[in-house]
Amino acid sequence: MSAGLFGLLDDVAALARLAAASIDDVGAAAAKATAKASGVVIDDTAVTPQYVRGLAAEREVPIIKRIAKGSLRNKLLVILPLALLLSQFLPWLLTPILMLGGTYLCYEAAHKIHGALVGHGPADAEEVKRSEDDIVSSAVRTDLILSAEIMVLSLNEVADESFWSRLAILLVVAFAITAVVYGVVALIVKMDDAGLALAARGQGAVAALGRGLVRAMPKVLSVLSVVGTAAMMWVGGHILLVGVDELGWHGPYELVHHLEEAAHDAVHGVGAVLGWLTNTAASALVGLAVGFVVLGVVMLVQRLRGAPAAH
Repeated sequence: MSAGLFGLLDDVAALARLAAASIDDVGAAAAKATAKASGVVIDDTAVTPQYVRGLAAEREVPIIKRIAKGSLRNKLLVILPLALLLSQFLPWLLTPILMLGGTYLCYEAAHKIHGALVGHGPADAEEVKRSEDDIVSSAVRTDLILSAEIMVLSLNEVADESFWSRLAILLVVAFAITAVVYGVVALIVKMDDAGLALAARGQGAVAALGRGLVRAMPKVLSVLSVVGTAAMMWVGGHILLVGVDELGWHGPYELVHHLEEAAHDAVHGVGAVLGWLTNTAASALVGLAVGFVVLGVVMLVQRLRGAPAAH
């Protein structure tokens, strides 16, 4: 009996070692997949703080929590099942769906730029006073596109894995990315509160640091707002460039690729940075152009719908 017991324990230990190895493999694959999507993660982090700008300090973290929950729902209940099913049965649909999302990001960026250029009219003033539910809803819609890009990029990195391995890896990515993005966002928007605490309780250099944080906060949020809008243009434009290339129209992406290579070879030592900047600028210009075309169409439709009422 003891021999059988020891044999059973040995089998359990072997299974435990196998499970541990599998967990390590999943963790390594998830880290690799997350690294591939790191550019979009940074964009997501830059975009989100603009949604809580101007709100009462005590409502910032609760709203970020609601947006984070919405982001996790996006990933777990919408993007993950859809991406896995489509990659398994209809992989050709992933690119058109991503391109629709990229177009929406371009439109959102163009809408923000248009609002900044023309100033705030009565309708814009009302939008500034919109409810928390509207703010969360708008943020979660934008997050849906960015999260889809993150998850699909991650999926492409582990496409050769089995279905269950892909599922486990993408679950790890979903939770890790959400925690990192919204954890950083919470730290950013509470920077001024931390500064006030340091200024009130500290002395000398500590108090000066606190006052510096408070003074810097509006500038940081302004910069992040600009970065977030630029990120939506860049990511949206890049999705569209890659999408049309995958669908068979190679000209636009090949042109950008040639420009990137030329910039890469132009200056020794910083060629990689110049190449990346060239690709990013080209993607942003595409995003800007597409965004304003879509914005123009939307405004025209709204005007035509409003025309009968005006009469």
